[in-house]
Amino acid sequence: MDSIKVYNSLKPGLPVPFTPIEKGKVSWYACGPTVYDHSHLGHARNYVSTDVIRRILLHYYGFDVKFVMNFTDIDDKIILKARRQRLLEIEKTKKYTESELVELGMAAFRAYAKSNLPMLLEGEDGPLDLNNYISRRDSAYGHILAGGTLTGEGKPGDDEAKLKMHTNNMTSAASAIGSELFFSGAEEILLPYFDSLYKESLDTSDQTIFTSLTKLMENEFTKDMDALNVLRPDVVTRVTEYVPQIASFVEKVVEKGFAYEAEGSVYFDITAFEKAGNTYAHLRPESRNDKALQEEGEGSLGKSLGGKRGPGDFALWKKSKPGEPYWPSKWGNGRPGWHIECSVMASDVLGSCMDLHSGGVDLAFPHHDNELAQSEAYFCEHGHEHTWVNYFLHMGHLSISGSKMSKSLKNFQTIKDALASAYTARSMRIVFLHGKWNDGVEITPSMRTQADAWETTLNNFFTNVKSLLVEANGTTAAIRSGVEGLSVAENKPIAGLLADLEQAKKDVNAALNNSFDTPQVIRAIADIIRKANIHIGAPSGNLELPALESIARWVTKIVGILGLDANASPPYEGLGWASAAASANIDPITAVQPYEAVYNSILSDAKLLDLPASETWTSLLSQSPRLEFDSLVEAGVRDPEQLGLPYLRATSKLRDELRRLIASVAPEVKKSILSLSDRIRDFDLTNLGVYLDDRPDGQPSLIKFIPAAELIAAREEKAAREAEKAKAKEEARIAREKAEAEKWEKAKVAPQDMFKSDGRYSEWDAEGMPTKLNDGSEVPKAQLKKLKKEWDRQKKAHGEYLTKFGDS
Repeated sequence: MDSIKVYNSLKPGLPVPFTPIEKGKVSWYACGPTVYDHSHLGHARNYVSTDVIRRILLHYYGFDVKFVMNFTDIDDKIILKARRQRLLEIEKTKKYTESELVELGMAAFRAYAKSNLPMLLEGEDGPLDLNNYISRRDSAYGHILAGGTLTGEGKPGDDEAKLKMHTNNMTSAASAIGSELFFSGAEEILLPYFDSLYKESLDTSDQTIFTSLTKLMENEFTKDMDALNVLRPDVVTRVTEYVPQIASFVEKVVEKGFAYEAEGSVYFDITAFEKAGNTYAHLRPESRNDKALQEEGEGSLGKSLGGKRGPGDFALWKKSKPGEPYWPSKWGNGRPGWHIECSVMASDVLGSCMDLHSGGVDLAFPHHDNELAQSEAYFCEHGHEHTWVNYFLHMGHLSISGSKMSKSLKNFQTIKDALASAYTARSMRIVFLHGKWNDGVEITPSMRTQADAWETTLNNFFTNVKSLLVEANGTTAAIRSGVEGLSVAENKPIAGLLADLEQAKKDVNAALNNSFDTPQVIRAIADIIRKANIHIGAPSGNLELPALESIARWVTKIVGILGLDANASPPYEGLGWASAAASANIDPITAVQPYEAVYNSILSDAKLLDLPASETWTSLLSQSPRLEFDSLVEAGVRDPEQLGLPYLRATSKLRDELRRLIASVAPEVKKSILSLSDRIRDFDLTNLGVYLDDRPDGQPSLIKFIPAAELIAAREEKAAREAEKAKAKEEARIAREKAEAEKWEKAKVAPQDMFKSDGRYSEWDAEGMPTKLNDGSEVPKAQLKKLKKEWDRQKKAHGEYLTKFGDS
C-alpha cells in the first residue's frame, strides 16, 4: 500500500501517515446537512470535496470504505423555520382589514429593528416608520451597505453580511407593508414576530409540523447530490430515529460523572471531564472560551435554558419548552442537544473508534470538539483517555465577498439554481478540484476561466485521440496496446510519450499520497496532455498511436476516479467521456438507427447526382456498413459511437469523394455537390454529435465525436455571424446607393444657380457668384474666395453629371 499522508485536524501541521484501524478497510462518518432549506454552493463545496476523497480511497487505493452520513432532522433551526411557517399559514387565513394589516406590519417592523438593527429606533423625528426608515437606515448603516466595516478597519466579513441581510429584510418589508404583497414581501420580519406572539399555541405533539419540512428538504438534498455525481452514503442515519438511544447515551455519561441534570436539561461537565485526565477542545483549544461560538453551538432556542455550572458546559439533552417538539426521558419531556446526535449515531454504526470523521471547517468548534468530549466520556474506562476518532478531516468553506456562504446569512446560490444557470456538475467539480480540499476558497472569474480552459483541453484531447484511432484502425476497440507490455514489464528503456506518461503517473501518485492534493493532479494531467498535443501537431506525422491511446485511457481513469464522468463506472477503463447512451446499455439496433438513417438518406441523395462513372464511385455506392456493424455486435460492442462508426465512415468516404469530384463536373452539378457536402457536415452529422474535420491534400476527413449541443450551438453562432455580416453588407450597400443618389442630386444643380437659393445674398454676377449680402453690403473678399472654391467644385461635379446623364 502506498504511504498515504493526510491533514489531520487532531494533529495540526504537516500531513501525517494514514493507517486505518483494519488493513484495507476505512470507517468514515461525515456530518450531513441540517435539512431545513435548499442546499447551496457552500454545501456543494463540502460534499463534493468529501466525495472526491472517498472516491480516491475506493477506486485509486482500493480500500473498502464504509461511509456513514447523518441527516439532522431536528434542531433549533428546523424548529424555528417549521414553527414559523405554520404560524404564518395560520395568519394568512385570518380576516384582517387593510388598516389592521398595516398596524400588524408596523409592529413587526419595529420589533425586527429592535432585535437586529437597534440604531434605527433612534431619531429626533419620532418613532420609526415607513417615512423615516430609509434616511435612518442610510445614516446608521450606510457605510456598511457601501462596503465598509463595523470597526472602520479591514474587510467586510460575516458580521457585515448579517447586517446587510437584516437591512434587506427591512427594506423589502417597507415596500410590502400596505400593498398586496404584504405577506410575501414582509415575510422575514413577520415570521419572528408571529413566533414571539403565538409559538406556545401550537400542539407540538403533532410532529408533522417539523417532519413535513425535513422530509422535503432531505429529498431535495439527495437530488442535488445525485445531480453533482456525489456517491450516496452506505448508511444514512436520522436524529429522530435515534432519540431513545440518545437518551440512553446521555444517561451513561451522567452515571460516569461527566454530565449533570439542571432544570430538566442535561449538560456536559467540562470541569469534571478534565479533572479525570481527559482533554477538552482537541481541535480548537484556542476557541474553548469563545462565547459567541459557544452560544451558536447551543442554538438560538437554548439561550433561556438555565442551571449550567460552567459557562462552556453544553447541552446533551434540552428541556422542551412550549412550541417545541419533545420526547419522554427520565428528566422529563425534552429533545437531543445538537452535538450528541452525531456521537450516538456514529458510534452505533461504526463502534467505539473510527478511522475518519469529516465535516465543514466551521464545525470544528464547538460541534466536533463537543462530539469528541462526550464520546470519549462515554467510552473511557478507569480514567484512561479514549480515542474515538483517529483522523478528523475538515473541508474548507466557500466564501462570497469575504463572508462564509451561509443559509443564515442568505448570501448563497442554491445548487439547483447554479446547475440551471452557471455550471454543469463537471465544471463545478473541476473548480473545486483546483483548490485543496482543506483550504477555503472564493470562486473568482479567473478561477472559472482556468477551470473551463482545463475542461476544454480534456474535451479536445479525447476527441482528437479517438478520431486518430478511428482513422487508423476503424474502431477505438481495435487498439489495446498496454503500456506495461511495451516498456516496464520487459525492462525496456522508456522513451518519448511513454516516459512522459510514466512520469505523470508518478506525479499523480505523489500528489494523491500527499493528502489528496487535487490541484497537483490537475496540473499533472494538463502537462501530459500538453506533451501529447505537441506530438500530435508535430510535422513529421509519425504518430505514436499506442502511446497516445495509453495516455488518453490513463487520463480517463483518473478523471473517472475524481468523479468527473457521471456516465462512467469503475474501473474506468474507457477512452474519453462515457456517453449516457453507452451507460444505458441500449439495444444495438436501436442505438445505431440514427446513424443508419442518416447514411441511407445521404446515399439516396448522392445517387441522384449526375456524376461521371468511376470504379471508385460505384464501389462507394455499393459499400455495406451493415456487415461491419453486425461483426461489432457479435464482438460484444455496445457503445453507440462505436456501433455507428461503420455508417459514419461510409458517409465520410462518400463526402470525401464528392469533394474530390468537384473539379471535374459541370457548374450546376458542382453547386449540388457543395450543397450536399455542407448539409452532411453541418446538419446531418452535427445533429448526431459528429463533426467531420476536413483536411488538405486529399487526406480523408477525421471523424470526431463532439456533443451535439456544442456543435449545434457553434452552427447557430456561425449562422448568426453570417447573418450579421450579410446585414452589415446590405446596410453598407444601401448607404452607398443613398450617398451616390445624394451626390448626383447635388451635382444636378448648375453652378450659376447654386447660390441663388441661399438666403444670405441679394445680388449675383453673370456666373452666379454672390456680389452683395442681404443688407446691401459687398460680400467680403475672404468670403468670396471661399465661395469661388465651392463654385469650382460644383462646376466640375455638374460637368460629370451632364456627361453621365445628359440634359434630362
